[in-house]
Amino acid sequence: MKQMSRKTKRNIVLCVIGAAAILLAVLLILGVGSLVNRPADTSAGLEYIRQEEAGNVAEIEAKISLLEQQESGEEDQRSIREKFSAAMILGDSIPYGFVEFNVLNASNVTAQIGAHLTQMDGQIERAKAMSPVVVFISIGENDVEATNGNVDLFIEQYTDLLDKIERELPDANMFVNSVFPVQEKAIDKEPALADIPEYNEALSELCVSREIGFIDNTEFVQDRYYEPDGQHFKAEFYSVWAEHMAEVAAL
Repeated sequence: MKQMSRKTKRNIVLCVIGAAAILLAVLLILGVGSLVNRPADTSAGLEYIRQEEAGNVAEIEAKISLLEQQESGEEDQRSIREKFSAAMILGDSIPYGFVEFNVLNASNVTAQIGAHLTQMDGQIERAKAMSPVVVFISIGENDVEATNGNVDLFIEQYTDLLDKIERELPDANMFVNSVFPVQEKAIDKEPALADIPEYNEALSELCVSREIGFIDNTEFVQDRYYEPDGQHFKAEFYSVWAEHMAEVAAL
């Protein structure tokens, strides 16, 4: 027996959804009509059904596409720039490397060298003008040094930043990157950086409490990616990091 085509399967599913929605509308109209003697205004109910039907169709369409991709074993052939076309990355000198090494379009990155948590208003305004669907935040190493072990102050400042982003970009999905680990040579120069794991633990808890995606970057960072200062990263690292963010955020 020949396998049913994807298009046919899709049409069958959508037809079933449409029939179910029509049946529900009829039952709703009949039910309301039987409760009152005067003609019922069913416009609100029908509008609700139309909205629900549209939402269900979109959801099922996405699931069908995912299943088809899994069945066929096809890999996502989009470039990393295409994946980030509706995203925005905010932060300090670490994500600024996406622009410096020409990994992502400059329009998708508004990071600034030396930025602190309390200095993000300009970046938020630039992101707001772009109306991104997804916002990635990567900042904190400068603030670990500035707060010098005061994790509570760090979380307080990060909370203020998240509040501002949610207020200015209420429709964007937000993801927070962990503060990247540094090499021993960087810790020797700035001992406060030894506390990065403690800061990340608190930051992860903050994201969980606010139902914001937290991206843990500690596992895939390798010594070969570091610049000689032990803090910043070489060009080859950024495509790895971008793919990791895209995977977590399902871009």
